[in-house]
Amino acid sequence: MLITLAFEWGTTILYLALGLVGGGVAGFFIARWFFKRELAKNPPINEKMIRAMFTSMGRKPSEAQIRAVMSNVKKGM
Repeated sequence: MLITLAFEWGTTILYLALGLVGGGVAGFFIARWFFKRELAKNPPINEKMIRAMFTSMGRKPSEAQIRAVMSNVKKGM
């Protein structure tokens, strides 16, 4: 009886630990997928923002400069 009870507690704790670890791993990958999807839909910076940044600094940006900044931003992601 005592051995059976200990075995039941041991398996319960084992299943609980496996469930927590599995849930944590699954939650991490699901959150990562949502985060990447949102960044693809709504990038943190776009060409219009780069033009405004250059204009606020008193510079007239060329298309090459804007493309270079955009490629650097995308490399950093």
